[in-house]
Amino acid sequence: MPQITVDYSEELAGAFDRKGFALALHPLLVDVAGATSDACKTRFVPTEGSLVGDGAGDDGIVHVMIGLLPGRSPEVKARVTEGALELLRQYVRTEGGPRLHASAEIRDLDDSYRKSADA
Repeated sequence: MPQITVDYSEELAGAFDRKGFALALHPLLVDVAGATSDACKTRFVPTEGSLVGDGAGDDGIVHVMIGLLPGRSPEVKARVTEGALELLRQYVRTEGGPRLHASAEIRDLDDSYRKSADA
């Protein structure tokens, strides 16, 4: 925990510093949500064929889904998602490129959540 999935449209592949984003997001989760740095796991999933509105614009989409163990207040969750959106504005270059449509959300991990790591 946290389990982080970042879906991004293929139009942003060259404009998105994914490693930099993850390395900035993890400390945010430590500071705001009480996670431990070693527990933060982020995976990036390129999305093929995204479309915004009528498809007339050059738009890119990034959606950040953060799974946390239950118990965080709505205020903490809002601080994390707002922080994630701010980080996206820093780590996705859009000057002269696609318009960025960014979103973030937190979901509580189910009681069935378990993890395992080999040494």
